[in-house]
Amino acid sequence: MNNKVEILAPAGSVDSLNAAVAAGADAVYMGGPRFGARAYADNPEEEELLRAIDHVHIHGRKIYLTVNTLLKDSEIDDLYRYLNPYYRQGLDGVIVQDIGVAEYIRAYFPGLPLHASTQMTITGAPGAALMKEQGVSRVVPARELSLAEIRKIKQETDMEVECFVHGALCYCYSGQCLLSSLLGGRSGNRGQCAQPCRLPYSVHGGKPAGLLSLKDLCTIDMIPELAGAGIDSFKIEGRMKQPDYVYTVVSMYRKYTDLYYERGKERYAVDDGDRERLYAAYRRRGYCNGYYKRHNGRDMISYSRLKGVEGDTSYPAFGIKEKINGKLILSEGKRAKLELEYNGHTAACEGAAVEQAVKQPLSPERVDKQMRKTGGTQFAFDRLAVHMDESIFLPMQALNELRRDGIRLLEEALLKSYRRKSEALRPKEETPAGGTLKTDGGRGPIDITVSVSDEMQLETAVNAEGIKAIYADSSLLLDGTGESICRLVRRGQAAGKEMYVALPYIFREDTAALFESRYPVIQDLFDGVLIRNWESLRWLEKKGYPKKVISDSNIYVFNRYAKQFLSRTRIDSYTAPAELNAKELKVLGISDGTFVAYGYQPVMVTAGCIQKTADRCSGSDGLSYISDRYQKKFAVKNCCAYCYNIIYNTSPLVLLNQREEVEALAPSALRLDFTTEDAQETRRITALYTDAFVRRKDIRTPEMDFTKGHFKRGVK
Repeated sequence: MNNKVEILAPAGSVDSLNAAVAAGADAVYMGGPRFGARAYADNPEEEELLRAIDHVHIHGRKIYLTVNTLLKDSEIDDLYRYLNPYYRQGLDGVIVQDIGVAEYIRAYFPGLPLHASTQMTITGAPGAALMKEQGVSRVVPARELSLAEIRKIKQETDMEVECFVHGALCYCYSGQCLLSSLLGGRSGNRGQCAQPCRLPYSVHGGKPAGLLSLKDLCTIDMIPELAGAGIDSFKIEGRMKQPDYVYTVVSMYRKYTDLYYERGKERYAVDDGDRERLYAAYRRRGYCNGYYKRHNGRDMISYSRLKGVEGDTSYPAFGIKEKINGKLILSEGKRAKLELEYNGHTAACEGAAVEQAVKQPLSPERVDKQMRKTGGTQFAFDRLAVHMDESIFLPMQALNELRRDGIRLLEEALLKSYRRKSEALRPKEETPAGGTLKTDGGRGPIDITVSVSDEMQLETAVNAEGIKAIYADSSLLLDGTGESICRLVRRGQAAGKEMYVALPYIFREDTAALFESRYPVIQDLFDGVLIRNWESLRWLEKKGYPKKVISDSNIYVFNRYAKQFLSRTRIDSYTAPAELNAKELKVLGISDGTFVAYGYQPVMVTAGCIQKTADRCSGSDGLSYISDRYQKKFAVKNCCAYCYNIIYNTSPLVLLNQREEVEALAPSALRLDFTTEDAQETRRITALYTDAFVRRKDIRTPEMDFTKGHFKRGVK
């Protein structure tokens, strides 16, 4: 067996933190007043969080701060002032999504452990290893991984691995969801998800149901297998849940994790009554055991909310006390003296002078009783030795003051080991030092590039005038038309176009194996690669890939520190994120990046399969549609070779009328993304954009449903 697994509890409030500690959590994760992925939790303010840090340390536990949102360039300069008090207090780690935040903390708080959030969409050992090289000590991989994949991360990287074991499951790969953002402006990447996935959707005109709503995760029966896979931390989801829920769930996972280490795998069993108590803590969607033993399935879907409500989850008062030892010396004519000890930490103090008793001398029993009144402190006496002369007197108030002083000094001694001094590396106001990405923008007319999903779109783009580069979806290399695709790529290059291959959104082990035989074509035929995950980057690095690597918009570059992070990798250029508005993009500066100006934007990349949920998986790529309660249709592309679905927005992004604003950003290139369009529509949109941005004609947006995305409004 590995070292004992950490039980990691959610704390959306101080009350929940107290509940988690009382229930036996080894660590808690909690948000502060800013930058956390649960913006609507009862997150503590600074002073309250500083006290919370001390509270968990007094009880020998750990606390990790969630800074797991994307930070705009205008915000990241506030990060030093925000983190420094918690860093000095002894914060045990920071959970991050933003690669810019990771870069920032690595530079200015080098002693602070970095944990890669599940929002980073790490789906394998290659991505985890890359993060380890960038200073990350712990990885929280995608929830969609199997036990075998998790075991491999641990074996190949020796990083700490933290995995969710209980609570809500997202339908989308975490960090890849823009559904709430594009529908209502509340971004999951900014901690404000409105959970539109929990609403009813219909497919093929059928009855509306919770097609995108997963059951909650419960793995209490799988603890031996999870621990055996090398997981270091069992993470419980629920920062929006109440303290009683936290107490119940944590106490169950504490009990049964301890039971596993006591009895071993062969004698491990969960009591039916305990399992029911665990279910009763939150009974609205039903439970499943997640992805650990499967890739997806309709039995994971919560088609409708259960009618039952939470059961009786009675719990004790959330308070525990640490046992301390003490020695009290009361000698006539001398000052009272108290010595305390706890876990190797000691403290001593003196109080008022001890007098000779005039009337009623102190009794040892009364002194012992008074000293043990530790009240609202975190301590209680285990052993207290009282050494006192006969016929002496000391006021009870003096004994109280002595006890308070001693406990205060003991706390200070205990917490001193956690305190840190501020780093001398306080950030300056200018752009951070380090490598820079290639800057191609601001040279005059903007280059037009297109990404295509099928052979007809590819041929249309190859024949189009005014196109600088084409990104061909990697699925085109996998079907029987491979030879014709190669001919089209060479035709495009002969016409002066740069030809790139766009690798899959998710690049797990099976997908990497699929591309082993295609790598020679990728290297020899194409001019470069578009990547959408860290696993692809690592795969290319190991191959010694010699050509240009561009990251897509879902490898989020929200701030200048994210650019610095990329500059220390093999990535040459990036694509601007979808959630920054024009003003924010201007502040960021995207002359070294590509800007997507057209397309049905992906709102979800999911391991779920709509076809399989509605009927059965066809085993071949294709399109289906789901409709929301307003009868808006979302196209769903099933990518069977990679076993994931892409759900696209109901209307395409169109920025033809924003030419001057786009040109003011001076991106290195514009990109038009074609997904469901036929050849005629691909040709029409391409011509409109080349007329507008290359030939600089005044173009009116055609009559069609479209969106400006976040170009105007952005996200909070």
